[in-house]
Amino acid sequence: MSPNTHQFSLLAASYSTSLSLSLDHTLCVRERNMENHNIQTPFLNSGDHSIKNKWRFAICFFISVTALIFIIGDKSIALSGWNGRVQVGDAWKSHKKQVQASDSVESWEGAVAADDARCSKIGVMILSAGGHAVDAAVSVALCEGVVNPVASGIGGGGFMVVRSADTSVAQAFDFRETAPAAASQNMYQNNLNDKYTGALAVGVPSEIAGLYRAWLQHGRLPWKTLFQPAIRLAKDGFIVSPYLASSILGSADRIKSDPGLQKVYAPTGEILQAGETCYNHQLGLSLEAIAEGGPQAFYNGPIGEKLVEDVRAGGGILTMDDLRNYEVKVTEALEVNTMGFTIFGMPSPSSGTLGMALVLNILNSFENTNDTKGNLGLHRYIEALKHMFAVRMNLGDPDFVDISKTTAEMLSPSFAKKIQSRIFDNTTFPSEYYMPGWSQVQDHGTCHFCIVDADRNAISMTTTVNYPFGGGMQSPSTGILLNNEMADFSVPTEISPDNLPPSPANFIAPNKRPLSCMTPIIVVKDDQLAGVIGGSGGMYIIPAVIQVFLNHFVLGMEPLEAVHSPRVYHKLVPNVVYYENWTVIDGEHIELSDDQKEFLEERGHVLEAKAAGAVSQLIVQTLKTPIVNRRLSYNYKQVFKGMLTAVSDPRKDGRPAGY
Repeated sequence: MSPNTHQFSLLAASYSTSLSLSLDHTLCVRERNMENHNIQTPFLNSGDHSIKNKWRFAICFFISVTALIFIIGDKSIALSGWNGRVQVGDAWKSHKKQVQASDSVESWEGAVAADDARCSKIGVMILSAGGHAVDAAVSVALCEGVVNPVASGIGGGGFMVVRSADTSVAQAFDFRETAPAAASQNMYQNNLNDKYTGALAVGVPSEIAGLYRAWLQHGRLPWKTLFQPAIRLAKDGFIVSPYLASSILGSADRIKSDPGLQKVYAPTGEILQAGETCYNHQLGLSLEAIAEGGPQAFYNGPIGEKLVEDVRAGGGILTMDDLRNYEVKVTEALEVNTMGFTIFGMPSPSSGTLGMALVLNILNSFENTNDTKGNLGLHRYIEALKHMFAVRMNLGDPDFVDISKTTAEMLSPSFAKKIQSRIFDNTTFPSEYYMPGWSQVQDHGTCHFCIVDADRNAISMTTTVNYPFGGGMQSPSTGILLNNEMADFSVPTEISPDNLPPSPANFIAPNKRPLSCMTPIIVVKDDQLAGVIGGSGGMYIIPAVIQVFLNHFVLGMEPLEAVHSPRVYHKLVPNVVYYENWTVIDGEHIELSDDQKEFLEERGHVLEAKAAGAVSQLIVQTLKTPIVNRRLSYNYKQVFKGMLTAVSDPRKDGRPAGY
């Protein structure tokens, strides 16, 4: 039995998914022409299949045979509730394509780099069962929402970049939360704290909408099947990781003050510790309903109705019409050509790709690009970062404000060259030198993962509930943690410590998306996949992703070193260089070298150690000689399959997986 067949039978048995369901949904009833679809498209539409009966029979026969072989001939595989304790029998160990999990993994087939080992493994199981990278993204995102609720979940939203290997087309799926229809730019003038905490801080949840839209177009495996690992983790329980335990401890007061959160994370009155088992049975039931009924169960059904009722009972303004009217924005990915690479990312209101483009173009505009390396390169990078943050706050939701001039400038090499002429190698300057017009929005933690499948389709996805545990509110009737994405808007009455005014481009309006630092990107070289990068950590995301890119693709560091290497961050105001100096969860100490610190201080930089930073994931494809590379042909397009190296950041104690 082939590894893929073996893996699929494993999924079928462990998920307890009926064969009759697989018959109707294995080819997903997805439509290639998305113009005729929106979020109201019914999930179950068994009367509108275009698949020929012989294909249905063949698929059903295949699944039946593999499941039968699994049941009769290979009982040595057992999965312990999908909570990370995978027990493997001798028959499974004998397979060549077995799941790996360590700081870095290599694979010729597929790989997932998530910030939790359990989610990486689940993603790889989906890939090895023949799933598209988008199939794996659905399962990984749902898994993260269960085991990493501090940063993500179906009560939030995010961004996904998808690059299809057969066409080289890259799409941007924008499922960023929106302001409810009853929102206004002055809604927090009487109590600014409501922007950050509680029911009034909730933006329209959108992760399910985004996952479903991408799956409709690209998915291969049944929607219901992709939910089963997360459902089991929620209902059967999962082991609290050290990272989650530290986050629970840091939010202990918020958790104990909210009945929904307390029920899950402090069920006995005491907060959960690392190694203890956490259950969110109510969330498991909600996931089951969405798995069975599709997004309609959330956006126009019982789950949404319960969610809205809980939010409004807490004083919020979310309505069922807000859920019904939510739309995912699907566009061509933003394309950046710099330093010999093509980078695909998100357009605004994500500011990450535009920010990265400006910084890289500034560094690339130096006459000798080798001078961007070493200590001098670090100084120049910090200066470029400060200029970028000054420009960034002119961005906003393009459906509400005209940002065409700012976008064009941030992508322009000539604009970057003008900024480069204002960078001096022997000094830095006060914040006002960089001409910031507006105060920065301090968005917060997120979750990011990278996926590459056997066909070299690639996914870079960042999802978030914004602050740790969102707005500190979990819907008791659904188990869904609610975001506080309204905090990412600017409001007229919020005067920041830097005394700069808030940005009008980012003021609240009904159905508007707030500005974001999220930076999911896919890197291409000579029309072949080169890498997938992204990060989590609010304003630190853009600097982290840029540094990982530079470390590997410019400085030539190995993927593991590129992620582990110490980073520096800047927010423009205050005018401080934050450098990493901390011992992370796995015991590794990360700190900028004394030589680098001394060099920066000599140029006037004010340095401050920080035991925190962004968390980045990375997958790199290394193409060997043409004889070694495998070739895939799609409509006369040649795609090379090189070695994949996946790395998850130790700062969050993540682990990648490959097969």
